[in-house]
Amino acid sequence: MSDCCPPASGCCAPEEQTAKNPSHADHDQHRQSVRSAYAQVAQANNAGEGCGIGASCCGTSDDGAINTLISTRLGYSKAELDLVPSGADMGLGCGNPKAIAALQPGEMVVDLGAGGGFDCFLAAHEVGHTGHVIGVDMTPDMLSKARANALKGMFENVEFRLGEIEHLPIADESADVIISNCVINLSPNKPQVFRDAFRVLKAGGRLAISDVVATVELPEAMRNDAGLIAGCMGNASLIEELEVMMADAGFEQIRIQPKDESREFIKEWAPGTNITDYVVSATIEAVKPGGGTGCC
Repeated sequence: MSDCCPPASGCCAPEEQTAKNPSHADHDQHRQSVRSAYAQVAQANNAGEGCGIGASCCGTSDDGAINTLISTRLGYSKAELDLVPSGADMGLGCGNPKAIAALQPGEMVVDLGAGGGFDCFLAAHEVGHTGHVIGVDMTPDMLSKARANALKGMFENVEFRLGEIEHLPIADESADVIISNCVINLSPNKPQVFRDAFRVLKAGGRLAISDVVATVELPEAMRNDAGLIAGCMGNASLIEELEVMMADAGFEQIRIQPKDESREFIKEWAPGTNITDYVVSATIEAVKPGGGTGCC
């Protein structure tokens, strides 16, 4: 997977619709549709083409200034954008998960749905040469782009692995922090995403996620809208549903904070709809228990 693909004109929407409670076969169909959508994003970006302009379809443009504007609206500073290789920032996502991750030198970080590697490269600067960052994405085109960006930027402490966020190609209890930027809503099985994140994290490990949440139940028409699904909106969960998923997976200290100001850019993802009556971007944090060091 890769970062959220705002679908404005629908040009990068999955070809198939997905029901709210899909079967195993529907899960596979859902993944294939999302993979196809994000392959188009990577291919368009590699060719120096935009898929729409501004915050339109796929959120990416061939104009770097536009992508910079999009990313600063999402919470990234200009100084952060200057740290990544050209082409890594495609104007995707719905927030800045690094801002809540409190990364420390030497930590091991996993990025769910790494896309072109943008958040991985920012995390790499935080954890330093003694740390390590692994980006996971299920789209080969995005993986190739991320690896090329890593070479371009000479990031020796970053690697990218092909895989699904429901079944991470990461060893048990090996990560200090898991970050993700507007990707979990692309999964057809979000409870499994949290279960596998819990497996991968060390005791005391942290989740630091930016994603879209539902403030009220979405109408069925929106949940079945292919463009809204591709844009990480149609599959958004209610905050209380996410809390249950995370608690069931074993997480504690769960904190979900909606960002009302995000409605300003979310409405540009799906013009002509009233999607902002139902969804908003949020920061999602949690901790795997057992990391205390005891007294003194």
